[in-house]
Amino acid sequence: MVPEKKCIRTLVAGLWLVALPAFASQSEDAMVKSIMKLRNDVESLYTKINENKEDYKAQMKSFMMQRADMEAQINRQETAMKLLREELNKAKSKLASMQHDNEDITPTLIRAIDKLDSVIAGGIPFRVADRRAELKKIKTHLQDKTLSPEKGLSMVWASYDDMIRLTKEIGLFRQPITIDGKEKLAQVAKLGSIALYFATPDDRVGYALRSGDGYRYKVETDEAKAQQIVALFDALKKQIRTGYFTLPNALILEERQ
Repeated sequence: MVPEKKCIRTLVAGLWLVALPAFASQSEDAMVKSIMKLRNDVESLYTKINENKEDYKAQMKSFMMQRADMEAQINRQETAMKLLREELNKAKSKLASMQHDNEDITPTLIRAIDKLDSVIAGGIPFRVADRRAELKKIKTHLQDKTLSPEKGLSMVWASYDDMIRLTKEIGLFRQPITIDGKEKLAQVAKLGSIALYFATPDDRVGYALRSGDGYRYKVETDEAKAQQIVALFDALKKQIRTGYFTLPNALILEERQ
């Protein structure tokens, strides 16, 4: 019996020695495959990192262009306001001197009205027709002498103050807009004098976009961007007027061909 056990042990030991190189070979193959997989994963990650870098650069370039456009528009608004202020100050000075020489300041007031009308016509499309109609009424009454220069100056000054207020005001309003050649009453979110977003009763959202010498209303078809506009309206309905918002074309840009 003892010799048989020794034979069995010898046989098992021999089989193990024979199998060892095979196991070692399989282990090496698995390790090589694992290393190759890790290398491929690393290369894939590097590729994604490079792609993300390019996307980031493109986004930053877009943001810088939008910022430049916004600053240019703000500068135009500030310049227009400065000119209006100077014109109205001249009118006030002339009104004061009129007590001595009875000089008519009506022409000065009319020039101030025309300049203010030009600023409104070139600004974002917020109740433009109503605001311009009010100025036209004052101008007509001044021209036909049914409105005194003193009263006219007061009304023009009030219109100027209203213009200043609107450049800072953020809120929700309702006004007619034209989409696809059809006019409809929509809710609009006005962000000062920089941007105007809209939401129609049929659940379409978008923003006012400068086009040539005027503006057109662009419907946002990208679902993610549309949801950003919806989030803005929801925040304004909750009286949230400060904070960070991500918006499509947050600035009103001139269309570039």
